[in-house]
Amino acid sequence: MKIDAHQHFWKYVPQEYPWIDSGKALLRRDFLPADLAREQMSVGYDGSIVVQARQTLEETRWLLELAENNPRIHGVVGWVDLRSPAAREQLATFAPHPKFVGVRHVVQDESDDNFMLRPEFLRGIAALAEFGLVYDILIFPKQLPAAIQLARQFPAQPFVLDHIAKPFIKDRLLSPWAEQIRELATCPNVYCKISGIVTEADWHTSRPEDFAPYLDVVLAAFGPARLMIGSDWPVCLLATSYGQVIKLAEDYFTRLSYGEQEKIFGGNTLFFYRRHAC
Repeated sequence: MKIDAHQHFWKYVPQEYPWIDSGKALLRRDFLPADLAREQMSVGYDGSIVVQARQTLEETRWLLELAENNPRIHGVVGWVDLRSPAAREQLATFAPHPKFVGVRHVVQDESDDNFMLRPEFLRGIAALAEFGLVYDILIFPKQLPAAIQLARQFPAQPFVLDHIAKPFIKDRLLSPWAEQIRELATCPNVYCKISGIVTEADWHTSRPEDFAPYLDVVLAAFGPARLMIGSDWPVCLLATSYGQVIKLAEDYFTRLSYGEQEKIFGGNTLFFYRRHAC
């Protein structure tokens, strides 16, 4: 079973998606399950994990409603306000839903590089364990030191790093990102999504060899047992097609055994998000 570990849905309303500026005009429309199903069936994918794109409880409810009616959605990574004194109550509201599998906060947009280490946020992270939920880490490279400290502080909490922490692929910079990725990977509770990389490169001129040094780092650091492939659809469409995102990953990982590829292209995602029965 091939599972896309990271994608989004939305009904486009300009004021709710201010980050979709004039340079991203092709994203200014609705992207819904039927649209993704067509893309996935063309490349032999069986479903996905949908991840929040707005920091609202309303969106989390909507994504879970979509999941109820779409068997191709294997899990929902939603948003609750982990900083709020009401975080536990918010988690308790969603946790009974069988497809509510995790939480994400858009930490990359926080001005404080140590946002994830604030006491109120740590209190929210601690509450995830009670409900058996994972946490998706969305950061820029400058926030990797805080992610390392967070993962060490909660060694029993499953974390997954989104978009390999958005390294500077366009500028061909590896350090200090590579060293910090290796340090983060020493925490066995952290997995890594190979997702979002096409939009960190030059949208018009990038080639497969531009991504290889970064893929080499995460493969060596996390190994085949802690990597998963995500498209970051529809955001990936800014740079290339859904099929080309999948092909980029498939071509790179042909060097691995069939069993290792099975893990990276679906098995690890199902294991990490606990969707074995889907």
